Amino acid sequence: MTYNIDDAIRRIPHHPKPGILFYDLMPLFEDPAGLNACVASIADWARPRDIDVVLGAEARGFILGGAIAREINAGFACARKPGKLPYETVSREYDLEYGTDVLEIHRDAIRPGQRVLVHDDLLATGGTAAAKCALVEDLGGVVAGLAVVVELTFLPGRARLGTYDVMSLVQYASEDV
Repeated sequence: MTYNIDDAIRRIPHHPKPGILFYDLMPLFEDPAGLNACVASIADWARPRDIDVVLGAEARGFILGGAIAREINAGFACARKPGKLPYETVSREYDLEYGTDVLEIHRDAIRPGQRVLVHDDLLATGGTAAAKCALVEDLGGVVAGLAVVVELTFLPGRARLGTYDVMSLVQYASEDV
């Protein structure tokens, strides 16, 4: 039996501000079958890409990122909010659907030539994903693919990512609840 990821995603209208529909993946991750379905599906997609490192962003990108890395025998690197990492970092500012933010990564988290799977929970406008891809390339890594759980296809995320190979487990064409 195939796990229905869509059924496990809770929709919360007007969060974090009016007009935004928040896709809450925590019920999906709290269910062992849901967590396993996400990890297994993304790992199956990633294996042929010869991934050396999975890069996940704070905080929900850490939930699956480490599990995917373990499943495909890759390392895991984290992109965090400014000031959270103790060693030398590189950073990127990016636009969100509802503001701006900055991500940092340790300067030595990705080595030149390493193949990196960029992972996040959700692809919307593409700002976070583009920032992570830029961080990978700033460090000399190769973006081997980008994998997300949810993609909002009515927003320009995929288009903003140009020629990067993008996969999503669930796609939504509108914000209808």
